[in-house]
Amino acid sequence: MLYLLPVLLVFFSLFFGRYMLDPVSTLGILIVGSANAVLEAISGTLPLLTGQPCDLPMLEQTWESVESTVIFQIRLPRVLGALLVGGGLSVAGASFQGLFKNPLVSPDILGVSSGAGFGAALAILLSGNPLMIQLSAFCFGIIAVVATYSISRVYKTTSTLVLVLSGIVVGALFSAFLSLLKYLADPYDTLPAIVFWLMGSLSAVSNDDIIAVAPPILIAGFCLYAIRWRINLLSVGEEEARALGVDTERMTGVIIVAATVITASAVCISGIIGWVGLVVPHVGRMFVGPDFRRLIPTSALLGASFLLVVDDISRTLTATEIPLGVLTALIGAPFFAYLLTKKKVGWT
Repeated sequence: MLYLLPVLLVFFSLFFGRYMLDPVSTLGILIVGSANAVLEAISGTLPLLTGQPCDLPMLEQTWESVESTVIFQIRLPRVLGALLVGGGLSVAGASFQGLFKNPLVSPDILGVSSGAGFGAALAILLSGNPLMIQLSAFCFGIIAVVATYSISRVYKTTSTLVLVLSGIVVGALFSAFLSLLKYLADPYDTLPAIVFWLMGSLSAVSNDDIIAVAPPILIAGFCLYAIRWRINLLSVGEEEARALGVDTERMTGVIIVAATVITASAVCISGIIGWVGLVVPHVGRMFVGPDFRRLIPTSALLGASFLLVVDDISRTLTATEIPLGVLTALIGAPFFAYLLTKKKVGWT
């Protein structure tokens, strides 16, 4: 049933909104539009392979062009973006919680969000080009984690405590840089753009953005899925994991790299969205327990579904769109407080 939840929410999100569409018509547009896209791709590829012209007939479209535009150019990229960002942040959060053996850890523990926020603000201040904003956010997110890891290596080990402390230092440093950029920005033009980006939104996500971030998020997510049983061992303790033959230093590096790539890729198209990677893994534990072999895929499904619902609320609740970071905090913080009162925050 859990695997069907994202599918049902995707279909609902495609026809639900200020511009309402008929569900049956939406399904027809999806089927016919996808079939025509495949036929068009075949028509363009076969001549290159065979040297013969190929003009396959397209299926007839019985709907208005505006409906097709709403689904394929506006809502579908946004829906796919919510699935990737929500699922990716949840998997990264669950992996970091297992690595650091701490249920209060989130994907930005090593400073990736602070670095990405600074990178985006710098690009907004210098150029304002959307591509440069995304690229700068991704690069500085990676730079922040590299700086965190480099500082922790002063102790010749990748101690989780030293990593966390290094992440706090680097995160605070990039937050200070970000505050400086906000102080220097034009308060009537640039500053509002920086603030809105930092609060998180999927309103500007396009098909090109999805094509750019889907491969790193999916590949890194698959890596974490493939080693999920080793995360079980690391969550018990480094000494126990070594006794069972696990190269803890290498596994720590793999988890950090994969989770960082996921978080940086997500942040570069959505801005900073908090609480998803912190709360969703705990909800997953309530469903399947602390076993990461089941927790990782469950977190991905729940996180994708959660952010998709939040995005639907964001774009329909009021006349102006509510930033996603605001909604996830309004929902996530009280729910996490509820988990604390019920003593359900932990590994059991």
